[in-house]
Amino acid sequence: MEESIVNPFRIAFTGPECSGKSTLSAWLATLLDIPLVPEFARSYLANSTNYEHDDLHAIANGQFIQNHAHRACVCDTEMTVMRIWEQVKYNAISKSIDELSQLEVFQCLFLCKPDFPWVEDPLREHPTARDYLFSLYLKDLDARKIPYFILEGSLDQRKAKIMSVLNLEHLPLLP
Repeated sequence: MEESIVNPFRIAFTGPECSGKSTLSAWLATLLDIPLVPEFARSYLANSTNYEHDDLHAIANGQFIQNHAHRACVCDTEMTVMRIWEQVKYNAISKSIDELSQLEVFQCLFLCKPDFPWVEDPLREHPTARDYLFSLYLKDLDARKIPYFILEGSLDQRKAKIMSVLNLEHLPLLP
């Protein structure tokens, strides 16, 4: 079976909580008809929002395994999220999460800017620090020389940017 020209790579979304990662990754996976890799923390913390440092490592490992289970997929999150989460919560990035982030490869990474209203969610911890968190993402990605595209503005503006970056303007834009 021939592989589609549109689906030869893995794409990931990163950024602070409540910045559009889940919405955009689900939309793009549907548009490209490739698997969506959800945020592992949501299933891991489904029964309790309390967690320890060891849980963060288990979440990072679970996310990494899921993100690399497909040749072509769209990932709701990736190791930069884990790096920033650990840095903010535990004041450092551990060797294990740093190593996972060094092994992670995406052909395209979208950094979502938190420039729209906060939506309450039991797993979200920083409603007033999203701009600060975004600055940490920028610093971390730049320091590691990871290429990325910033998504900002309305949902339609973000979708248009994704379409342009991926050179998909010829595909119909799904709702």
